[in-house]
Amino acid sequence: MQAEYVIVGAGSAGCAIAYRLAEAGKTVIVIEHGGTDAGPLIQMPGALSYPMNMKRYDWGYMSEPEPGLGGRRLVTPRGKVLGGSSSINGMVYVRGHARDFDTWEEMGARGWAYADVLPYYKRMESWDCGGHGGDPDWRGKNGPLHISRGKRDNPLVKAFVEAGAQAGYPTTDDYNGEQQEGFGPYDATIHKGERWSAYKAYLKPALATGNVTLIRGLARKVVIEDGQAKGVEIERKGQIEVISASREVILSASSINSPKLLMLSGIGDAAHLKDHGIAVVADRPGVGQNLQDHLELYIQQAATQPVSLFKYWNLVGKAFVGAQWLFTKKGVGASNQFESAAFIRSKPGIEYPDIQYHFLPIAVRYDGQAAAEGHGFQAHVGPMRSKSRGAVTLRSADPSEAPKIFFNYMSQDSDWEDFRACIRLTREIFAQEAFAPYRGKEIQPGAAMQSDEELDGFIREHAESAFHPCGTCRMGEKDDPMAVVDPECRVIGIEGLRVADSSIFPQITNGNLNGPSIMTGEKAADHILGRAPLARENAQPWIAPNWQTAQR
Repeated sequence: MQAEYVIVGAGSAGCAIAYRLAEAGKTVIVIEHGGTDAGPLIQMPGALSYPMNMKRYDWGYMSEPEPGLGGRRLVTPRGKVLGGSSSINGMVYVRGHARDFDTWEEMGARGWAYADVLPYYKRMESWDCGGHGGDPDWRGKNGPLHISRGKRDNPLVKAFVEAGAQAGYPTTDDYNGEQQEGFGPYDATIHKGERWSAYKAYLKPALATGNVTLIRGLARKVVIEDGQAKGVEIERKGQIEVISASREVILSASSINSPKLLMLSGIGDAAHLKDHGIAVVADRPGVGQNLQDHLELYIQQAATQPVSLFKYWNLVGKAFVGAQWLFTKKGVGASNQFESAAFIRSKPGIEYPDIQYHFLPIAVRYDGQAAAEGHGFQAHVGPMRSKSRGAVTLRSADPSEAPKIFFNYMSQDSDWEDFRACIRLTREIFAQEAFAPYRGKEIQPGAAMQSDEELDGFIREHAESAFHPCGTCRMGEKDDPMAVVDPECRVIGIEGLRVADSSIFPQITNGNLNGPSIMTGEKAADHILGRAPLARENAQPWIAPNWQTAQR
């Protein structure tokens, strides 16, 4: 089995790369351990809590015990299915803030400033605001990735945005356009009532060209001879074989599996590799380091009117929603229910938003367990730019064994300060007049919890991952000892090997990471093909004029 390019991982970035290489007439083999994305639990947006909790679709990773969270081990879902995590995620589409990418460039990722990445966002998007306003000049119209908005007809969804305005925050018609900061509608990778994953957007049409072959197998390591990547060793149906690449190997296996594969291939911290009996091919101490994520809390309020989605939270209700979606692709099941967003600043002196909200018109846990109180609503809230850094390391040299994932959550004093601000700012929003017709008691944390110590205890016990791991194969200058790839995604010190997925992010971006991961694949494809990057667009984002002196 041989092709010009071998890609490991049919996820958000890998699918985009396969599509662009196929479009250019190149031969590509994509290696994916997971199977088909067929079935209503993945395709129905309203069923999003199921696939990420299913062994069939998820790698089943767990973090190490996290000291900052009282020793809890957190689930770390990563998609093991066609489409990767874009097939099991919450479908929320966020590009990231313009300043995130300008920061990347300052950190050594030359050519990845906002002006450089904006044209790639436009190239990948097919944006349909459905008549709900938005910022068309900033958006793409003809790309493979369909972006849409929910109907937003639940009164709680509207109340959240109104409450934000009443609390003195700006509103924004399109947080993916000129102005991220403020309260407004969410974008989602949903098309005609179905999940629109990277598999559907990119890999399915790429396979149809005949230039791309999909192989199901577990990638064991990159085969490297004389400092050059020659192929990928995989296990398939109990047999070990090598898939050869005449030009390049591209790892798009996630921020957990890409560093794991590099280390298994002899690329990583020399001492760590020797500990596991792995011959060192390239001493890159940054491999697996710089692990970042978003943590969030669910602030829950009881509702005094039966307006929440709880009315469907029974056997009959779920059957109705499922049947309606199956036959019409409409109704509650056709939305991920994250229809109102907010990005705000936690305090004066912060230039651009550092807190994100997902509003949900039901009080429920991510694993789909409803709050005992019945009708309610909640805000998922968390800081965007924690200074805590963790690492992905090998547990053993056995490719079938899960790596060690240690996020080192809440290890900085600023993390605690930021989370307390999140709770108090959310309470203030929920206390606004817009929620008056619906507001019952505070379910979680509960009105009795007020002091810093009480809130810290709640955070320690209840903070959950937003499932946005990144940063473990950081992009930077060639002479940066902790950089793993250069700004063209080439692994430093090895010929013919690239990494392109969320692992190369120098710093985590604002919001959900699926959008930036697909953009990374789009931009990497041009580097792989040796093309000049798309022309820069010097569109300036809106920054609050009073940011130095005011929080809102």
